[in-house]
Amino acid sequence: MNDPVAIITGAGRGIGNATAIELNRRGFAVVLVSRSEPELAQTAKACRTALVVCADVTVQADVDRIVAESLGKFGRIDALVNNAGYAPMLSVEATSPDEFRKVLEVNLTAAFTLSRKCWPTFVKQSAGVIVNVSSMAAKDPLRGFAAYGAAKAGLNILGLTMAREGAPHGIRVHTIAPGSVETKMFRALVDEKTWPREKTLAPADVAAMIAGCVTGELKYTSGEVIYIRREPA
Repeated sequence: MNDPVAIITGAGRGIGNATAIELNRRGFAVVLVSRSEPELAQTAKACRTALVVCADVTVQADVDRIVAESLGKFGRIDALVNNAGYAPMLSVEATSPDEFRKVLEVNLTAAFTLSRKCWPTFVKQSAGVIVNVSSMAAKDPLRGFAAYGAAKAGLNILGLTMAREGAPHGIRVHTIAPGSVETKMFRALVDEKTWPREKTLAPADVAAMIAGCVTGELKYTSGEVIYIRREPA
């Protein structure tokens, strides 16, 4: 296997789907990860070389399996895109401790555990790229995003710390923090009357930035948080 390999979580739709297609277009074999096998199958159809791994990134055994199957199929891992997300919009009073933990597990802890699992491979290769998909909510959250905003703020700091620790090993870690993106997850929370399409990014816009980090076009932004938003026309 000579093509570089990228693992993408949340790859069944939205930003993950667009990122898989963009990286595959740029010559990457892609490992497509999410809990929905039908959605992953649709993404795989749009890619030339893809491995589908139906998994829950909050389960350590599944994280281990993602990396094992990736190495078993391709013999290498060059990039990891931590894109899986969960964003309930709930008031502080309506957010139970269990719900708060769930938001952190999907958006923050899973990014750490999967990065940690890929880390020895990156160190052995003396190269690797991690891209964490954060959110504008990390610094300017909508009401109801206490848990989600806190998780993404933590992801920003995690990225900076990992970038500093990874630099001596040739590992880059980038954080992309988009504003509202035209996805099913966003539209489940906010309707078009409240937030028109003119104010949202397309998933492909974010995917292009992620691909730039992975391929090295934005290599000097390792450790930084890149905020992206679309101003209304």
